Amino acid sequence: MEGTVKILDYQPGHQPVFENLNRDWIEKYFWMEPVDNEVLGNPDEHIIRPGGLIFMAEYRNELVGTVALKFVETGVYEFTKMAVDEKFQGLKIGKQLAETAIEKSKQKHAHKIILYSNTKLINAISLYRKLGFLEIPVDGPYKRSNIKMEITLS
Repeated sequence: MEGTVKILDYQPGHQPVFENLNRDWIEKYFWMEPVDNEVLGNPDEHIIRPGGLIFMAEYRNELVGTVALKFVETGVYEFTKMAVDEKFQGLKIGKQLAETAIEKSKQKHAHKIILYSNTKLINAISLYRKLGFLEIPVDGPYKRSNIKMEITLS
């Protein structure tokens, strides 16, 4: 598949795609938790308004991926709700989304990004490690998480 991937800033009209992309992978590997339904159903309230960001990946005029940066506290964001449509995996879209999120965090003067995941998601964990995320002790809001990682930004 040839074409250019564009990373776009989230617009309220993207919500259904943001929700569907995330719901697809969550339901494939795990189960939807109440926090997922809340955040995916109203990302403006749960991510954007408190100071977070969402990015959408567009490929051939179709939205095929997303990632969010949830504001945790001054200087810290949570890397969350990353998803790429299965039909478009392997095109390094997740890497582009992650790199954009890291760069935008730096522009917002963040010093750290955290994330929660599950070791069952081998490709995601591998990507996070390649980007410089390191494993730290797990805590957090998700029952499905068995790994927490962070990256320190310079």
